[in-house]
Order: sequence, then structure tokens, then C-alpha cells
Amino acid sequence: MAGEQTQSWAYAEEICIEDSITSRARQEAHEYDITSISPATGSFLGLFAAAIRARSAVEVGTGTGVSGLYLLRASADLMLTTIDVESEAQHSAKESFIKAGIRPGRARIINGKSADILPRLANRSYDLVFLDGAPLEMSGDVNEALRMLRPGGVLIIAHALMHGRVADPARREEEVVAIRDLNRELLESSDLRTSLIPVGDGLLLASLR
Repeated sequence: MAGEQTQSWAYAEEICIEDSITSRARQEAHEYDITSISPATGSFLGLFAAAIRARSAVEVGTGTGVSGLYLLRASADLMLTTIDVESEAQHSAKESFIKAGIRPGRARIINGKSADILPRLANRSYDLVFLDGAPLEMSGDVNEALRMLRPGGVLIIAHALMHGRVADPARREEEVVAIRDLNRELLESSDLRTSLIPVGDGLLLASLR
């Protein structure tokens, strides 16, 4: 069964074809030693943003713009606020957005730590928050994200399975334990509707009831 699952996941990734701009952004991320979301994860993210008709989104973890491209292409009306501490990578993201024909002003790129920036963003003002930041900062980011979401808005946490390490109870690294505990807390919360999806490196979705 485990082998069949692995084969299925690999197939889901291989069958997703990215355009040249996204592929280049992914290559630039590799050069910066940044882990981007997988192609299948990006496809899901873009489809989901389109399905809920998201018009305002926040992203923690700009990187070189891979996930931002999927979000911005979900709808011509979507406005993205994206946060990262890596200014050089953000410059690459900006260039990718321009090459993709994203209208100026649709992407607000903010350089800084999520712990400093998220508290400044308005309550109940966003349809989607995508968190792809540092695992040890994720719990605080989640609290801010839930505050920022509009009724019916959705929080999406990237790398929720951490390359299979979260599912292995023998793995006790600090970052792994932090994400494992956060997953359990959110999935068991009576205040949230949640789903853990094993696409790519795992996505955890949460929405306030």
C-alpha cells in the first residue's frame, strides 16, 4: 500500500506541467536554497483560490514567486500581499510577476518578518492566507491568519508533512515536533473545519466555523 501511495504521489507531480516563467522561478528558488511548493501543490493552490473566488490573499514566504504566480493567476481580481525576509529572492519574484503579465499593483511585496508584519494587517479582511514560512514561527502566524480571515476565508499551511517526517513519531527534531503539534491542535479544534491533504509535501487547510 505504501509503495502504491508513493507511486501515485510521484505520478501526480510528474503529470503537472509548469510554464516557462514558473519553471524559471522554481530554478531560481533552488539557486537561493529555497524550498518551493511542488507543481501539484501549486495547481491545487491556484484551483482552490479560483474556486472560492478569492479576491484578497496574504502569503508568508514569497521566495522567488512560485506560489505567488499560482495565486495571482487564479483570478485577475485577486490582490496578493506577500511577505518574506529574503529581499533578493523577492526581487526575483517581482521580475517573475512582471514577465507573467501581472498587472502592477496586484502584488504588494513586503520585506520583513511575519511576526512583525502580520499584526499590522486588518482583521477579517482576507479570503485566503497561505503560510509557507519558518516552522518554529508557524504557530504565531496561524493565530494572526485566523484573525485576518473573513467569514468563510481559508488558511492553508504548506509543508504540513515535512517530507514524511511529521508522520514518523521517532522524528523528534524541534521543527518537526512544532508542525506535528500544530497539525494536531488545528485538526482537533472544535472552532475550525480542517483537512490535511497529502499533496506535494502536505497542505493543512483550516476555516473558522
